[in-house]
Amino acid sequence: MAKNIPKNIPAEVEALIKTTVESAGITLWNVELEKEGSGLNLLVTIDKDDGITINDCAEITRLIDPMLDEADPIPTSYCLEVSSVGTERALRRAEHYDYAIRTALPCNIKFFAPIDGVKELCGILKAYDDQSYTFEIGGEEKVFPKKIIAKLYILHQVD
Repeated sequence: MAKNIPKNIPAEVEALIKTTVESAGITLWNVELEKEGSGLNLLVTIDKDDGITINDCAEITRLIDPMLDEADPIPTSYCLEVSSVGTERALRRAEHYDYAIRTALPCNIKFFAPIDGVKELCGILKAYDDQSYTFEIGGEEKVFPKKIIAKLYILHQVD
């Protein structure tokens, strides 16, 4: 059922809904299309400074569901899920990296293979470019090529 789904769908959905989500005072963090069992889930993650409530998720669902129905960017049936970005925020693109730098929140860095015997580190993201990330780890600046990092995420502190 979910075979041959174009990979650009999340970007199309994001372009379609971003202005609507942001006009509601909410940040669109990410859009993903994931296969689950024999179906598809369209995962829309949102955020705002004072946290996301269930009512925020319901409001965004109410706003974007008719837009998705009309534009019909997904050529098969799917389940729409709108949720808070949560405490573990995967960093996948420039806006996410900029957020990590701006907030100086600790980033967990998971490597594909151990580096100096360690498969995971924690540090503050200081800079990035197309090829690498620069972190402050234990008072030292360390640069890692992007291609050796399996997952990069921040653990957002909940008050």
